[in-house]
Amino acid sequence: MGSTENYDLETAKPIPVTKSKECLLHARSNNDVRFRVLKGFLENVRKVVFETKLFLLFPAVPMAFVAHHYNFGNPWVFALSLLALTPLAERLMGGLVNATCGNATELIIAMFALRQRKIHVVKYSLLGSIISNLLLVLGSSLFCGGISNLYKEQKFDHKQADANSLLLLLGLLCQMIPLLFNLRSMDAPKSDDNAVLQLSRASSIVMLIAYMAYLFFQLKTHTQLFEPQEDEGDDNEELEKETASIGCWSAFIWLCGMTIIISILSEYVVGTIEDASEIWGISVNFISIILLPIVGNAAEHAGSVIFAFKNKLDISLGVAMGSASQILMFAVPLCVIVAWTMGIQMTLDFGLLETGCLALSIFLTAFTLQDGTSHYLKGVILTLAYVVIGACFFVQRVPFDDSDINNLGPVGNAVA
Repeated sequence: MGSTENYDLETAKPIPVTKSKECLLHARSNNDVRFRVLKGFLENVRKVVFETKLFLLFPAVPMAFVAHHYNFGNPWVFALSLLALTPLAERLMGGLVNATCGNATELIIAMFALRQRKIHVVKYSLLGSIISNLLLVLGSSLFCGGISNLYKEQKFDHKQADANSLLLLLGLLCQMIPLLFNLRSMDAPKSDDNAVLQLSRASSIVMLIAYMAYLFFQLKTHTQLFEPQEDEGDDNEELEKETASIGCWSAFIWLCGMTIIISILSEYVVGTIEDASEIWGISVNFISIILLPIVGNAAEHAGSVIFAFKNKLDISLGVAMGSASQILMFAVPLCVIVAWTMGIQMTLDFGLLETGCLALSIFLTAFTLQDGTSHYLKGVILTLAYVVIGACFFVQRVPFDDSDINNLGPVGNAVA
């Protein structure tokens, strides 16, 4: 009869049954650990990739890399990269604190454009993001909220809107002064360029200080102004039941990975925007001011509309106007300061037409929100205003080399 004992192959001695069982249990435990790790990873993939309404656009991420690697053509690389940025921007904003880093996608694109000395793309993309948040995101939110409450007015606390409006007006002032300085006299000597540059850098520092004060005001001393109103029959219980989908370290790893992918895709977008503009017959102005902000603001747009449908306009206002304030008072001056450190001339003079569109957008939004009530007509007005501005930049044809002639190139005689 055969023996049931196990033998050590090296010593040819029988192994005790208890030791054999321990080895078997140890092997099973290792398999269980590996299974749990794999299961956890697949669960994270499901929550991060498939628990978003934009998951259908995720295949554009590998397609963009393939198009770049196999030289499908710059227009294809640009289009696929733009589509791929949409779901990544939504997932990235969900993982970042909106008060400080909610516009990370726009900032990453701006930094890559700045590194390639494409100042016109930096200015147009940031300007378009501000206008998009004020008119398109907020306008569509007010419209959808008004449709869901068709025969009554929606109410919100206008104090939050007032604080954001004041911040936006200060930012507008800081942008208009360099423009007016350039326009004050048609016979002004060219040496005034250095004065505009120094004024822009000083104004940028003031804007950053104002934004830090706004954060302290919002997060520390007057938090009650930015808390959503509690109405009877609302869904506060649902909000309280929400918990984190994935763990802290898993979220950090996903956040780092998506930031790296967004950085690569942003470099693709910035590097191919001129070729796509030339082949498609669409101006760089329109692509930068309209298309890029729509991609970067996709997350804010979807979230703001959903909250408006749920009659939570305070949250919608916080998303739209908070994002616009952050770009104008943080992203724009930060780009000016970073350009200063890189030896690049970048001023706050965005041009007469561009600054005029920004000013009208801010004033129109401030007047729309001044009474603390909303209905669908206000949303229609804001959205149509965005359509008019989009049509304006669609028909505008600015030559690439002359789009920002005063800001291209390194600082020569400018005073550091």
